[in-house]
Amino acid sequence: MPFQLDKLLRDVFAPAPHERVLIMVDLPRPGLPDNPDWAERRVMAEEWRAGFARLGCPVAPLLSYPASAGNNADLVEFGESDGQSIAVAHAIAEAHIVIAMTTHSATAPLSACVKQRTDLRVASMPGVLRRMERSALAADYAEVARRTHLLAERLTRATSAEVTFATGHRFTFDLRYRTGHADDGQCTRDKQGFRLINLPSGEAFIVPYEGERKGDPSCSAGVIPVRWNGETALLHVRQNRIQDIEGGAYADKLRAHFEVDPARRNVAELGLGCNDAAVVMGSVLEDEKAGFHWAYGRSEHLGGVVGPDAFRDPSHVVHHDIVYADGCPVTVRDVTLVYPEGGRECILHNNRYTLWPVQETRT
Repeated sequence: MPFQLDKLLRDVFAPAPHERVLIMVDLPRPGLPDNPDWAERRVMAEEWRAGFARLGCPVAPLLSYPASAGNNADLVEFGESDGQSIAVAHAIAEAHIVIAMTTHSATAPLSACVKQRTDLRVASMPGVLRRMERSALAADYAEVARRTHLLAERLTRATSAEVTFATGHRFTFDLRYRTGHADDGQCTRDKQGFRLINLPSGEAFIVPYEGERKGDPSCSAGVIPVRWNGETALLHVRQNRIQDIEGGAYADKLRAHFEVDPARRNVAELGLGCNDAAVVMGSVLEDEKAGFHWAYGRSEHLGGVVGPDAFRDPSHVVHHDIVYADGCPVTVRDVTLVYPEGGRECILHNNRYTLWPVQETRT
């Protein structure tokens, strides 16, 4: 069936006629040239503005601003709206629904806005592509919501998650003192909890314990394999920090990346993508909804304690996801949750969830 934008907007946001909608895009800048996907994203933004208008919502002019320093870096101070310079914070303050269809993720800075206002809800769509209208954006979001909450509840109960990668390497995430969250594709006025979603949606996530309690270090530890262009680097983690990197030229590049700022070494997220319509094609926004992933760097926007102030310079701030779903260079053999009463539950085996029938899993 053809993509039905108006249906998606009603299903996800259920906007009221009085709710003002703001759609944001970032723009190419020196050192970050335009490309066809980016240009198409700006076209999509105008289509979404028209879609909300058809639903009877007051829609602000498109807000554009120079792309930020990187994913989840702070937003720039000023942008442009209807040919006029405008403070980005002011434009957001006047809206009830904000959609960020950007190239660099604005999830972290927009999370801060959501925490300050009970009448604001946000969908962050970094790297959204037209083709997603035929895949992850076209999912059954009622089923997506059911699965994400099923997984989030288990992450909240668990004290740790033991991961075995297809390479045989093992890693344990310390989940003590943390709460699992469901990015369920629901962003309505009556949504409980944190009212920011990624779209396309479909993951449960949790921040590992980062060792902030005095005398109680994090137990996150093990080896995480990362592969790029046929090369594998092995990230050795102790106490939730990437300590050593083993490998060749790719490992050297990663080592240089982490040496720029120690805060980048923080293991910042465990994610479980469960959107059956998601396809791994190189866009993290959709790829992470297809299966297991983890991230490093900034974590406070997801419930952790490492924020921009932990970095030496604002330009170093990053929250970077690495995905292990089908179609990725490395996949996952098992994810087992360990519960405080001593029980164990394998929730993912050979990249297939064990919590719902096999015939329902993504193919």
